[in-house]
Amino acid sequence: MAQPFSLSACDVVGFDLDHTLCRYNLPESARLIYNSFAQFLVKEKGYDEESLTLTPEDWDFCCKGLALDLEDGTFVKLAADGTVLRASHGTRMMTPEALAEAYGKKNWRHCATDKHCAASNVDIPCCSGKCYFYDNYFDLPGALLCAKVVDSLTKQNRGQKTFDFWKDVVAGIQHNFKMSAFKENCGFFFPEIKRNLGKYVHRCPDSVRRWLQELKAAGKITMLITSSHSNYCKLLGTYILGKDFADLFDIVITNALKPGFFSHFPNQRPFHTLENDEEQEELPSLDKPGWYSQGNAAHLYELLKKMTDKPEPKVVYFGDSMHSDIFPAHHYSNWETVLILEELQGQEMEKAEDAEPLEKRGKYEEPKVKPLNSLSNKWGSYFTDSVSRRGDAEDSLVSTWSARRISTYSTIAIPSIEAIAELPLDYKFTRFSTNNSKTAGYYPLVHDLGSQDTDSKIIFTEK
Repeated sequence: MAQPFSLSACDVVGFDLDHTLCRYNLPESARLIYNSFAQFLVKEKGYDEESLTLTPEDWDFCCKGLALDLEDGTFVKLAADGTVLRASHGTRMMTPEALAEAYGKKNWRHCATDKHCAASNVDIPCCSGKCYFYDNYFDLPGALLCAKVVDSLTKQNRGQKTFDFWKDVVAGIQHNFKMSAFKENCGFFFPEIKRNLGKYVHRCPDSVRRWLQELKAAGKITMLITSSHSNYCKLLGTYILGKDFADLFDIVITNALKPGFFSHFPNQRPFHTLENDEEQEELPSLDKPGWYSQGNAAHLYELLKKMTDKPEPKVVYFGDSMHSDIFPAHHYSNWETVLILEELQGQEMEKAEDAEPLEKRGKYEEPKVKPLNSLSNKWGSYFTDSVSRRGDAEDSLVSTWSARRISTYSTIAIPSIEAIAELPLDYKFTRFSTNNSKTAGYYPLVHDLGSQDTDSKIIFTEK
């Protein structure tokens, strides 16, 4: 058996902000993100206004772990070996017959053409901007919007086979989340967040704040490393943890531009000082704790060596994105990683206020959003799916691409920081390991891995 994981053995504890320390009201934040991009596409790029109108059923399309083929508008759910388990063109799900005809038993083309992906079967599909992988809650509303755009373009152009909408989606991201958007109060996202922060963000419970203080009292170096800009970080941090939130961390790094923070060389991504939330001079190295912008993990680690007086301080990093947090921190920096995986909460339903009558909302309606961490009827479990076998043999369960990556690159996976905040720092977690079962690293410990059920359990088979 692999050695257990314990926070008491770590010298440094780092955190992402969004969807890690800061938990969002997912139904409300999903609707805001969707509307932010949809309004941009309609008002700035001339897309069909139909995309502004959603039904409650539309939200069932959202499921983490989907990949979008940017050339043909097809979404796929992948097995651990790179084969296609389910697929849709836009929002229209493919029948089993169409799926077999289109993909058979072959690896999805954006896996098979990438040697590194094909060799490991666990890295994200990556092929020169020809596909996009949805792995966090900021992404998921965009998946639904892209699917509806494909539906609209297919209908308008009578079976259009290739698409070129992605550049407009990227423009929407830049418009809403560019570095100056918060200060300038532009775009559709930040102005609404500022007006109604409590509608979209949950405050941290007292247990989490006490836990962060306990980490510092135990001599741990604490870090906050987020790709959010400093002004947005201050807004969230103050709301969720209090005005003195920055005192809970020895080092704060904003605009980290992950995953590049981990993968880039120091000369490609230097640290910057900040003044009034504006980036100032570049730093040739990092020689003292404080609040910085951009930067790289290599220079940060040199500082951690000095602060701990150890040649190889042990670092653990908590994050919600496999692409931006877990994989790069593990692969490039060899840090321990804790994946925040709200799917482990199962079918927890959040309260939503009654929507206004449709006649008052007009085309821009506000449908009740299914929590994004709940099971999708269209796509099934985030962790496994069934594969049909020939003859009379029963269907077999196989791990998804996402589940395989979780067990490969995460030390452990937890539903939230709150779930472990009252545990002693020397609590011994069973880690993911080739020497342990596929579910060993999930905390609280779950049963074998197959389908998310209404009792918030995950069932997994050792296939």
